[in-house]
Amino acid sequence: MALSVEEALGRILSDAAPLATETVPIEGAAGRVLAAPLAARLTQPPFDASSMDGYAVRLQDVSEIPVRLRVIGAAAAGHPFSGQVGAGEAVRIFTGAPVPAGSDAIVIQENTDPAGEPPGSHVEILSGRADAELIRRRGFDFAEGTVLLEAGQRLGPREITIAAAMGYGEVPVRRRPVVAVIATGDELVAPGTTPAAGQIVCSNSLGVAALLAQSGAETRFLGIVPDRREALAEHIGRAREADVLVTIGGASVGDHDLVGPVLRDLGMALEFWTIAMRPGKPLLFGRLGRQRVVGLPGNPVSSIICARVFVVPLVRALLGLPPHPEQAVARGALAGAVEANGPREHYMRASLVTDGKGRRVVSLARSQDSSLLSPLVQANALLVRPAGAPALPAGTEVEVLLLDF
Repeated sequence: MALSVEEALGRILSDAAPLATETVPIEGAAGRVLAAPLAARLTQPPFDASSMDGYAVRLQDVSEIPVRLRVIGAAAAGHPFSGQVGAGEAVRIFTGAPVPAGSDAIVIQENTDPAGEPPGSHVEILSGRADAELIRRRGFDFAEGTVLLEAGQRLGPREITIAAAMGYGEVPVRRRPVVAVIATGDELVAPGTTPAAGQIVCSNSLGVAALLAQSGAETRFLGIVPDRREALAEHIGRAREADVLVTIGGASVGDHDLVGPVLRDLGMALEFWTIAMRPGKPLLFGRLGRQRVVGLPGNPVSSIICARVFVVPLVRALLGLPPHPEQAVARGALAGAVEANGPREHYMRASLVTDGKGRRVVSLARSQDSSLLSPLVQANALLVRPAGAPALPAGTEVEVLLLDF
């Protein structure tokens, strides 16, 4: 009996624990997943700093303006003033520079004029006011020891920026799951090759590999395998170090569907090979030693959708991420009516867009034929229809699974 999607996914994710930790240079950490929380090793800013160009002064010296002060030096970013500001004195200061000892406010440059002989030896404060708020106080951003990044966070541009500012040149991350991808079929030829009679270009394997890499896996495409037992066994052997083996095609029960028999001959413990899903009924899952094996259908759309529904959550679980993040789901109103569903859960290609009135609208692809790639590339979501779901009129609020998130 075919498994439900929920039960099949539950078996695939069973005991899928986060992989080991490794340390990587921060410049190579983009997209990686933190394996431990990061506490700041530094205080930011590390000193009281000016937020504007101008003059560092004592508030008591500028209580009444205009006033003339003697300029005793300058402070710039990376070049602090080493002395102390006394009565009637000021220091020329630039944005980001440490505020000199003795001063407690900044007068912005626009409210001053240089004066005295030689020129610039004094400054006249002509208008405005001295402002203590123009000083960024030490620790205003964060203090040493503050935890700012948590385990399980994916490191994007903002996270990498703050980790570097916190004092990290290396960060602890989860090892990327290694996913080996094999395409099977005598009819397949490599992209860029002109197909002969009866042949087609092998395209979905590259899409599956890209989808899993986008999800955080280290993908290794091991090529196209002809429908021969010895060739298939040899390619499976080349994938023995992978955490997950994904095969595409040959997972059904036809005379040329050899993936299941060859894997069983090699010692795979089969857990299931068919699910109550459309598209994607022939989907194989088993374990070959420590390795998880997912046999995707060869149909182009079926393979991509099944990879999104089953393998992406597995990759995320191995990275220590939630298999189903909140941002992967959205809601919108149906642009048109949807007919009642049959006995298999249906993953329908759809587009979620915002109309001219700011409403989110779900439009189904022109055809749900699982051999058509053009509707897939035009879609950005999947409308999931449970088995036996009733017809829905246009305007019904529905939930969709985003293809990219």
